[in-house]
Amino acid sequence: MSFAKDKLLEEVKKSMQSPGGKGKQGLSLVVIGHVDAGKSTLMGRLLYELGRVDDRTRTANERNSTKAGKSSFSWAWGLDGTTEERERGITMDVALQSFSTTQRQITVLDAPGHKEFIPNMISGASQADCALLVVDASTGEFEAGFERGGQSREHLILARSLGIAQVIVAINKLDQVQWEKNRYDEICALLRPFLVQSGFHPSKTTFVPVGAMLGVNLAACEGDDAKQLLEWYKGPTLVDLLDNLEPPSRDIVSPARIPISNIFKGQGSGTSISGRLLSGVIQVGERLRVLPGDETAVVKSIEVEEENVPWAAAGSNLTLALVSVDPIQLTIGSVLCPPTDPVPLASTFTAKIIIFDVQVPIISGATVELFHHSRDVPATVSKLIATLDRTSGKIVKSNPRVLVKASSAEVQITLRAMGSSNARPFPLEPYAVNKAMGRILIRREGETIAAGVVTAILG
Repeated sequence: MSFAKDKLLEEVKKSMQSPGGKGKQGLSLVVIGHVDAGKSTLMGRLLYELGRVDDRTRTANERNSTKAGKSSFSWAWGLDGTTEERERGITMDVALQSFSTTQRQITVLDAPGHKEFIPNMISGASQADCALLVVDASTGEFEAGFERGGQSREHLILARSLGIAQVIVAINKLDQVQWEKNRYDEICALLRPFLVQSGFHPSKTTFVPVGAMLGVNLAACEGDDAKQLLEWYKGPTLVDLLDNLEPPSRDIVSPARIPISNIFKGQGSGTSISGRLLSGVIQVGERLRVLPGDETAVVKSIEVEEENVPWAAAGSNLTLALVSVDPIQLTIGSVLCPPTDPVPLASTFTAKIIIFDVQVPIISGATVELFHHSRDVPATVSKLIATLDRTSGKIVKSNPRVLVKASSAEVQITLRAMGSSNARPFPLEPYAVNKAMGRILIRREGETIAAGVVTAILG
């Protein structure tokens, strides 16, 4: 049974006032941080503490990880599900899990920490509302993650550039430094100015000491393992902090936009896709346009938090079963939208960007990789329009010759053709029209060099 659009919007607004009927507001959280900071272990242990992983699974993971000579990874196996991830002892793809706290229904995106998987991390962070940064407190390890080229630093900048405003910093493995308060304070003191510099407001940033392996201060802070920590720490647990995260406002009035982050064969006939509904509302039975391309698909079912639902609203991480569409027409990074309100396709556009800590300045004609949700495409910075004052946004200099680190600028970006075929335009919207569809990241040679927002689509 499908509602008329205005009826559906009324229904959505009503349910948003009493969220999910369960009285819990939903939000999604990306877990970020340097390699081996213990992100997957922390989430695996947390899911167990909250009753989302049963004892049988835990015992099986313990037994199998020990057999594989990776006993210290047994908690991480709650999230790292593929054979390759388990053999290498690392997270490669973004794992999706969900759990609930007293007031929140939280979808977790466990992002990979390795440098080579940054594109996956970007795809994960672009689907999240808040971030949980996990840092390793053991001597030398925190420094490695935080120095230039370290993933703690890069992940924070990326998360902020993708519109994430709230971050919880979990300082993990404190048991390896005997729960020293000085070490905890030292790490907080190093991170605070960097968070502010990256654009996080101090009121939206919280710190919490944890020992993920032992389960200390995740859901509770008690027992022998927590004794040393309790001597100096009387604050909230990680779950308390998660419970207090503020869900951002959702744009349910704009047309629906769903960038595809994953495609898999559905049960029975048809194909399923997963992604995040960035704006608008959709319902079962609705026809959606797939862009780029001239195909449409019909929504056979919508799954949110492992439950089938008749409709979904902006902010939901969902799985859609699609019928009446050739699977060949669906690609990761394509956007689903209403046929009446298609997303514009762009091959040249202007953007306001902030240049990060680059070694080599950016010049006109520089070749780059452009990231937008789960899509990355080759592009060129085709024109340097102006450098801008970072605080007021006013033009400092028109047609500059180069852009140096820490500067802000307006540039023109053109997609680059690969081989003999022309560059295919891709779905993009100005930031003023749709915030979530208007953010971009720019990388070069494996390093993120700039991030910004789309100002206008030229062609």
